[in-house]
Amino acid sequence: MNDPVIWVRLGGVLQLGVLIASILVPKVLRWHRELASLHVMLRRLIWVYGVFIVFTITALGVICVTFAETIVTGSGLGRAIAIFVAGFWGMRLLVQLFVFDMLPLLDHPILKLGYHGLTIVFTYLFVVFTIVALAT
Repeated sequence: MNDPVIWVRLGGVLQLGVLIASILVPKVLRWHRELASLHVMLRRLIWVYGVFIVFTITALGVICVTFAETIVTGSGLGRAIAIFVAGFWGMRLLVQLFVFDMLPLLDHPILKLGYHGLTIVFTYLFVVFTIVALAT
Protein backbone atom coordinates (compact mmCIF):
# COMPACT_ATOMS: atom_id res chain seq x y z
CA MET A 1 0.00 0.00 0.00
CA ASN A 2 2.74 2.40 -1.00
CA ASP A 3 0.50 4.20 -3.49
CA PRO A 4 -0.09 7.87 -2.62
CA VAL A 5 -3.30 7.86 -4.68
CA ILE A 6 -4.73 5.35 -2.21
CA TRP A 7 -3.52 7.48 0.73
CA VAL A 8 -5.21 10.57 -0.73
CA ARG A 9 -8.44 8.70 -1.52
CA LEU A 10 -8.50 7.28 2.02
CA GLY A 11 -7.91 10.82 3.25
CA GLY A 12 -10.95 11.95 1.28
CA VAL A 13 -13.06 9.20 2.78
CA LEU A 14 -11.82 10.06 6.28
CA GLN A 15 -12.68 13.72 5.73
CA LEU A 16 -16.22 12.72 4.77
CA GLY A 17 -16.26 10.53 7.89
CA VAL A 18 -15.36 13.54 10.02
CA LEU A 19 -18.75 14.94 9.02
CA ILE A 20 -20.39 12.28 11.21
CA ALA A 21 -18.69 13.88 14.21
CA SER A 22 -19.73 17.30 12.94
CA ILE A 23 -23.36 16.24 12.95
CA LEU A 24 -23.01 15.21 16.60
CA VAL A 25 -21.33 18.43 17.77
CA PRO A 26 -24.51 20.43 18.52
CA LYS A 27 -25.91 17.61 20.65
CA VAL A 28 -22.68 16.62 22.41
CA LEU A 29 -21.81 20.24 23.19
CA ARG A 30 -25.42 20.95 24.18
CA TRP A 31 -25.68 23.92 21.82
CA HIS A 32 -29.41 24.37 22.41
CA ARG A 33 -28.85 24.98 26.10
CA GLU A 34 -25.37 26.52 26.04
CA LEU A 35 -26.07 29.03 23.27
CA ALA A 36 -29.47 30.10 24.60
CA SER A 37 -27.99 32.96 26.63
CA LEU A 38 -26.18 34.45 23.62
CA HIS A 39 -27.58 37.25 21.50
CA VAL A 40 -29.50 35.81 18.55
CA MET A 41 -26.89 37.20 16.13
CA LEU A 42 -24.09 35.29 17.90
CA ARG A 43 -26.15 32.09 17.92
CA ARG A 44 -26.74 32.42 14.18
CA LEU A 45 -23.08 33.23 13.59
CA ILE A 46 -22.01 30.00 15.29
CA TRP A 47 -24.46 28.01 13.15
CA VAL A 48 -23.30 29.76 9.97
CA TYR A 49 -19.64 29.04 10.83
CA GLY A 50 -20.59 25.42 11.42
CA VAL A 51 -22.34 25.15 8.06
CA PHE A 52 -19.36 26.68 6.24
CA ILE A 53 -16.97 24.28 7.97
CA VAL A 54 -19.17 21.32 6.97
CA PHE A 55 -19.27 22.63 3.40
CA THR A 56 -15.47 23.00 3.31
CA ILE A 57 -14.84 19.52 4.71
CA THR A 58 -17.35 18.02 2.28
CA ALA A 59 -15.66 19.74 -0.65
CA LEU A 60 -12.19 18.64 0.49
CA GLY A 61 -13.36 15.05 0.90
CA VAL A 62 -15.05 14.92 -2.51
CA ILE A 63 -12.07 16.58 -4.24
CA CYS A 64 -9.64 14.13 -2.63
CA VAL A 65 -11.69 11.08 -3.54
CA THR A 66 -12.45 12.26 -7.07
CA PHE A 67 -9.16 13.88 -8.04
CA ALA A 68 -6.59 11.88 -6.05
CA GLU A 69 -4.46 11.28 -9.15
CA THR A 70 -4.29 15.01 -9.88
CA ILE A 71 -3.32 15.79 -6.28
CA VAL A 72 -0.34 13.42 -6.34
CA THR A 73 0.96 14.32 -9.83
CA GLY A 74 3.07 17.27 -8.77
CA SER A 75 1.11 19.78 -10.84
CA GLY A 76 0.70 23.26 -9.42
CA LEU A 77 -2.96 22.66 -8.65
CA GLY A 78 -2.31 19.24 -7.12
CA ARG A 79 0.40 20.64 -4.88
CA ALA A 80 -1.79 23.61 -3.91
CA ILE A 81 -4.61 21.27 -2.89
CA ALA A 82 -2.22 19.07 -0.89
CA ILE A 83 -0.74 22.11 0.85
CA PHE A 84 -4.19 23.47 1.67
CA VAL A 85 -5.45 20.14 3.03
CA ALA A 86 -2.27 19.64 5.09
CA GLY A 87 -2.54 23.17 6.48
CA PHE A 88 -6.25 22.87 7.21
CA TRP A 89 -5.91 19.60 9.13
CA GLY A 90 -2.60 20.58 10.70
CA MET A 91 -4.22 23.65 12.20
CA ARG A 92 -7.22 21.58 13.26
CA LEU A 93 -4.89 19.12 14.97
CA LEU A 94 -3.17 21.95 16.86
CA VAL A 95 -6.55 23.23 18.00
CA GLN A 96 -7.52 19.72 19.06
CA LEU A 97 -4.36 19.32 21.13
CA PHE A 98 -3.78 22.79 22.55
CA VAL A 99 -6.94 24.91 22.40
CA PHE A 100 -10.01 22.75 23.01
CA ASP A 101 -10.43 21.21 26.44
CA MET A 102 -12.98 18.58 25.53
CA LEU A 103 -12.24 16.13 28.33
CA PRO A 104 -14.87 17.56 30.75
CA LEU A 105 -17.51 17.04 28.03
CA LEU A 106 -16.48 13.49 27.23
CA ASP A 107 -18.69 11.85 29.82
CA HIS A 108 -19.25 8.61 27.92
CA PRO A 109 -16.73 6.03 26.66
CA ILE A 110 -18.04 6.37 23.09
CA LEU A 111 -17.39 10.13 23.18
CA LYS A 112 -13.85 9.54 24.46
CA LEU A 113 -13.24 6.97 21.72
CA GLY A 114 -14.61 9.36 19.11
CA TYR A 115 -12.43 12.21 20.36
CA HIS A 116 -9.26 10.13 20.25
CA GLY A 117 -10.30 8.65 16.90
CA LEU A 118 -10.65 12.15 15.47
CA THR A 119 -7.20 13.05 16.77
CA ILE A 120 -5.80 10.06 14.88
CA VAL A 121 -7.70 11.05 11.73
CA PHE A 122 -6.47 14.67 11.93
CA THR A 123 -2.91 13.39 12.36
CA TYR A 124 -3.25 11.05 9.37
CA LEU A 125 -4.61 13.84 7.17
CA PHE A 126 -1.87 16.25 8.19
CA VAL A 127 0.94 13.73 7.70
CA VAL A 128 -0.29 12.24 4.41
CA PHE A 129 -1.03 15.55 2.72
CA THR A 130 2.25 17.05 3.96
CA ILE A 131 4.12 14.11 2.44
CA VAL A 132 2.20 14.46 -0.81
CA ALA A 133 2.80 18.22 -0.91
CA LEU A 134 6.53 17.79 -0.34
CA ALA A 135 6.88 14.88 -2.76
CA THR A 136 5.14 16.52 -5.69
